Amino acid sequence: MKPITLADISTLPPKEVDKKELQKITDDLVERLGELQNLLYASQKYSVLVIFQGMDASGKDGAVRKVFKDCHPNGLGVYSFKKPTDEEFAHDFLWRVHKRVPAKGMIQIFNRSHYEDILIQRVHGWIDDATADRRMKAINAFEELLEFDNNTIIFKFYLHLSHDQQKEELQERIDERDKNYKHNPNDWKEREHWDEYMRYYEYAINNSTIPWTIVPVDQRWYRNYIVVKTMVERLEKLTMEYPPLSEV
Repeated sequence: MKPITLADISTLPPKEVDKKELQKITDDLVERLGELQNLLYASQKYSVLVIFQGMDASGKDGAVRKVFKDCHPNGLGVYSFKKPTDEEFAHDFLWRVHKRVPAKGMIQIFNRSHYEDILIQRVHGWIDDATADRRMKAINAFEELLEFDNNTIIFKFYLHLSHDQQKEELQERIDERDKNYKHNPNDWKEREHWDEYMRYYEYAINNSTIPWTIVPVDQRWYRNYIVVKTMVERLEKLTMEYPPLSEV
């Protein structure tokens, strides 16, 4: 398979799609995802891990809020991986991740994930290429373990944002009062490393055993459609049913 080059993939919806029509379809799919989550929780046969990765302001929080709004909190978890603590640094890089993976019946969302350990660390030269290669192999083995040993369905979404759109989104965090809380001056510094991030995202995408879905996100309504459509189509194929009424 030909390696993915992110610059060759549009960050916008196809010109022929109808926004209003797609938004209606998205609403129906979001409702259906809520139904499937309830079935997943009741049947206790599978678990689901959803990974969102993307540049700052690519809409990870918004995707979580919009796509999973009809899911019940009892069966849903969200976790964002920050800078490792001293205890986490004292272990292998996947130690802190394994503790957060979903139990059967649960959907666990990673808003940023274990891929940070071959992205930001590589961009800033904190690990070398050989270490990144070893970590990539470990990530593939880890995800395969979850998939085959615990019936974990893994969705990996790269939120594909353009350089220009990121600038607009970051500026809105300064200009709009209700978005001020999102402003982080360091996001502008990380933006200076855009080309390096693209190169290492391509590395992660092209070297993953479990494939990624590239989600154009310059128009957020299209992001929501692609994410929920991808999930519903996959979950619909699972063999799940509600347990019988207990006689006890």
